[in-house]
Amino acid sequence: MDIAKIRADFPILSREVYGKPLVYFDNAATSQKPQCVIDKIAEMYTTVNSNVHRGVHYLSQAATDEHEAARTTVQKFINAFSPNEIVFTRGATESINLVASSFCHKFCKEGDEILITAMEHHSNIVPWQIQAEELGLKLKVAPINSEGELIIDEFEKKISANTKLIAVTHISNVLGTINPIKKLIEIAHKYNVPILIDAAQSVQHAKVDVQDLDCDFLVFSSHKVYGPTGVGVLYGKEKWLNELPPYQGGGEMISSVSFEKTTFNKLPFKFEAGTPDFVGTAALATALDYVTSIGLENIARHEDELLKYATEKMLQIPGMRIIGTAKKKSSVISFLVSDIHPYDMGTLLDKMGIAIRTGHHCAEPLMKELGIDGTARVSFAFYNTKEEIDLFLVGLKRIVSMFS
Repeated sequence: MDIAKIRADFPILSREVYGKPLVYFDNAATSQKPQCVIDKIAEMYTTVNSNVHRGVHYLSQAATDEHEAARTTVQKFINAFSPNEIVFTRGATESINLVASSFCHKFCKEGDEILITAMEHHSNIVPWQIQAEELGLKLKVAPINSEGELIIDEFEKKISANTKLIAVTHISNVLGTINPIKKLIEIAHKYNVPILIDAAQSVQHAKVDVQDLDCDFLVFSSHKVYGPTGVGVLYGKEKWLNELPPYQGGGEMISSVSFEKTTFNKLPFKFEAGTPDFVGTAALATALDYVTSIGLENIARHEDELLKYATEKMLQIPGMRIIGTAKKKSSVISFLVSDIHPYDMGTLLDKMGIAIRTGHHCAEPLMKELGIDGTARVSFAFYNTKEEIDLFLVGLKRIVSMFS
């Protein structure tokens, strides 16, 4: 890949912070946007801005075409069987909330169980806890080992006759662990249990094929895959989406309304109440096309090189402790150095123009499992370079010397 050419596509990467060139290593939180995505947002507002699905006039038809074309782009990107299986939401978080609410109210009763893992983001914990408290369900948690890998045998042992759904992250936003989701899906289906995959940290790094995986549900967010904020995707097998009740009520998701009764729209509109972010969905499609043009295999290869390079260099620093050493990792490194607080680390690096993430990373239960309060975290994207890693290492060593 021509990294210099790619970096030129991202305007923000040329800016300075505190008089230093920006080094952006917070990609697991949100990715930067290429110019083509920014241009698409402006184009939508300046050429076809109108409400979708409701107007007979030209602008409404044009906006509708853009919105529905985006649905087809997402379908092809993850290889869904039909565009009817693609539901647009406000993010991966809302996608999980949708499934949690609709599925549990339709299929769960008191005493039933939902299975997750110890490495889940709050977005794949709290929605299930809310349903568990409301409906009298039990939330079970599959453990991980000291390297941050899911213990597959223990995962399977957690499944019982009462297990109604399994929800698992594909890649941990803290540990970088790549879970063997195809194996987990096979185990779930062996017990006739549907499974949801949180792909918020994976679709931007490697090819995800929902038909090959055979998952029942999958979610991801636009803003982590170089698209705009406020847009998310829920993939669901059509048979499941047909059975689930609507998550929200209002315009768009109805077929007919009277004061006595409402009938609901066909898929996927049954789950898309109100005016959708058609500008955001069009820009998401542009982002996915951009990623596809670069090639997910090329992206994965480059990011793996960055991960290996940074890991080897960081381990040479005295007192360095990397949290999450799974054999299969994505481009995320959580770390602690001696007794330096992660917040201090992040604040001082920021003054050098280096953006990292500090804290519990929306994974407090995982931190408790690990016996720590939080970590510092660097996360790489395909526009990052080894030269940026070298700048980060210089800053890191400087901070360590300050505290020694």
